[in-house]
Amino acid sequence: MEGQQQLTISASGGRVLDVLVSGPPDGLPLVFHTGTPGGLVSFATVTDAALARDLRTVLYARPGYGDSTPQPGRRVADAADDVAAILGHIGADEFITAGWSGGGPHALACAALLPVRCLAAASIAGAAPYDSPGLDWLAGMAEENVEEFGAALAGEAELTRFLNVAADMLSGVGAADVAESLGGLVSGADQAVLTGEFAEYMAASLRAALRTGIGGWRDDDLAFIRDWGISLEALGHATPVAVWQGDEDRMVPAGHGSWLAANIPLAHARMRPGEGHLTLVTSRFGEILDDLMSLGKVTRPPGSRSG
Repeated sequence: MEGQQQLTISASGGRVLDVLVSGPPDGLPLVFHTGTPGGLVSFATVTDAALARDLRTVLYARPGYGDSTPQPGRRVADAADDVAAILGHIGADEFITAGWSGGGPHALACAALLPVRCLAAASIAGAAPYDSPGLDWLAGMAEENVEEFGAALAGEAELTRFLNVAADMLSGVGAADVAESLGGLVSGADQAVLTGEFAEYMAASLRAALRTGIGGWRDDDLAFIRDWGISLEALGHATPVAVWQGDEDRMVPAGHGSWLAANIPLAHARMRPGEGHLTLVTSRFGEILDDLMSLGKVTRPPGSRSG
């Protein structure tokens, strides 16, 4: 990986963040927020597409994952401060951001709270706020997610119990077993792509996410169902926002993407029939990145690589 560095960066409250940076040092950063649970593992689908466009990929472990200090009670909004700390450390001002699945809300937080610096943001199969008016938040989710968020709604102690059981099954998962381990969360469309290098990535990400326990996963889930700490009305004006969603998604159902697209001012809806939760990234990330750069008016430097 060109110029890949693993960094330990200071954040507010005496915390540290575990960060991976790759690509050209003078490239515009692409801050990519991974899903839930998601560990700090290089993701070739993202880094290769970014490198082809002369972007610098920034991945980080949210608080409680891996070596990033836990931040109990954190809100979705807190991601913006952490991203600002990372950008300050690497000497970057402007950036673009994308969040996949549980990373989607965190990308939106960056757009809302860093509106001058964030040139464009994409939510990719990302969740809507739990208290979204008119949205049945659990409708269409596979039973595994209904049970997980039912535990979250029952309180931190019940969620901790639930996730400890789930983590016992996932903490040592291998590529050959990852599809089975996800059960009903994987739609037919997603099953077809959960092979080869992508299955290896997914398994490695799950193992890395749970290496130090369930803290990051638990705090993600709790953050999703409480007030995010941002106003959707603040989105879509200074920073363009694209909402990507497939209708074959059993992890974050299509209703979430439709609701976000309808309730973020000036949102650019990218609803894709036949796409699942995983296929949007595995099959369309180059398209998503080109769209993100177009919305942010990011131009490629002369002589940039194709791809």
